[in-house]
Amino acid sequence: MASLSLKHIYKKYPGGVTAVSDFNLEIKDKEFLILVGPSGCGKTTTLRMIAGLEEITEGELFIGDRLVNDVAPKDRKIAMVFQNYALYPHMSVFENMAFGLKLNKTPKEEIKRRVEEAARVLDITHLLDRKPKALSGGQKQRVALGRAIVRHPAVFLLDEPLSNLDAKLRAAMRTELTKLHQRVGTTFVYVTHDQVEAMTMATRIVVMKDGLIQQADTPQNLYDNPVNIFVAGFIGTPQMNFIKGTLEKKDEDVYFNFENNSVKLPAEKAKNPALAEYIGKEVIAGLRPECIHDTPMQIAALQDSTVEAYVDVTELMGAEINLYLNIGEETKLVARVSSRSTSRAGDTIQVALDTSRMHIFDQDTERCIIH
Repeated sequence: MASLSLKHIYKKYPGGVTAVSDFNLEIKDKEFLILVGPSGCGKTTTLRMIAGLEEITEGELFIGDRLVNDVAPKDRKIAMVFQNYALYPHMSVFENMAFGLKLNKTPKEEIKRRVEEAARVLDITHLLDRKPKALSGGQKQRVALGRAIVRHPAVFLLDEPLSNLDAKLRAAMRTELTKLHQRVGTTFVYVTHDQVEAMTMATRIVVMKDGLIQQADTPQNLYDNPVNIFVAGFIGTPQMNFIKGTLEKKDEDVYFNFENNSVKLPAEKAKNPALAEYIGKEVIAGLRPECIHDTPMQIAALQDSTVEAYVDVTELMGAEINLYLNIGEETKLVARVSSRSTSRAGDTIQVALDTSRMHIFDQDTERCIIH
């Protein structure tokens, strides 16, 4: 088992392209850490530097207490699971899983014991004699995981391992991976662009953009307390609503004004000293879809923050409905409401904005001022 320490890591390519900039992170032993971000943000490059498949341009990488910048991939005690499984088509499942151990001249009895143990954990014992072409995508993924498990690595590295699976199988494999992490008790570093995978599996998420860490935190803290507009918009489905407006102070109260509407901020937000310098200035408010309500009871309870909206489209999601709303000429919002909602496309309705859960962002820096 091992912790990881990345200190001021850079990856620069010829031609002045910097893929990863000043990456600093401590990954705890047995942690399930997920690197998430849009394509091209540097997450896979970071994973490949940990694996030793990419050379580190600057900085230091420690696995446990050992500096591994110049250590060959095979000597780092890591195992990597790729997006495309990379199974040998002419070998059986048993032979694929045993291949790395054979290269290391592990005794035959030990190889058999380890492969059978990993197959039992992954529920693929009945597949050991099959060739990869006779396996489904989910089964191939389990074999790729098994090949990694048998090596008893200190760190598992997983590069978008579920992206080739269909939606139902992906959901099932997310659960399996979480169980596997708990069973093997090893450090997992996992790369994905799918924030649902990140939110459901990780003990901690690192959100990246343009080679830089934006925020590293628990899934709940990322969702509730994003540091900037990028993180706020990236985490959550549907994404957070952003509303341009101005702050106005009347006596002791503070109001957020937009599109001829004025909603009152709760007293605890109004008294926050961080807001003082933004009174009279343009800001961006952020509100999650589930914080916009259309029931009479919620509208009555939030009278100081009720606005009129036109329902453009409704999207039935089973237990919930997404309402796509237009407010004024520029403001478009998505509300996540109960499936019992009577709001329909073409209606003009009243909606209540739960300002106690509203985030206020600086318009220029896009940093969060208050949560």
